[in-house]
Amino acid sequence: MNATVSILTEIPEELHESLKIYLESHPTWDQDRVFTAALSLFLLQNGNGDRRAARVYLESLFHHCN
Repeated sequence: MNATVSILTEIPEELHESLKIYLESHPTWDQDRVFTAALSLFLLQNGNGDRRAARVYLESLFHHCN
């Protein structure tokens, strides 16, 4: 991923707790990576078929596999 843009959003507390639990048990993931994967998958499934969303989604899943 070349350029990044920072966003600020509010999420339900229950979702935040679930995210914290997930991140504690998956040390190779961080909050930014989870949000990138989730947003790109949403756009891939519900968007206009933009291949960039597919590329970002796949990079978020596999780029960190070292």
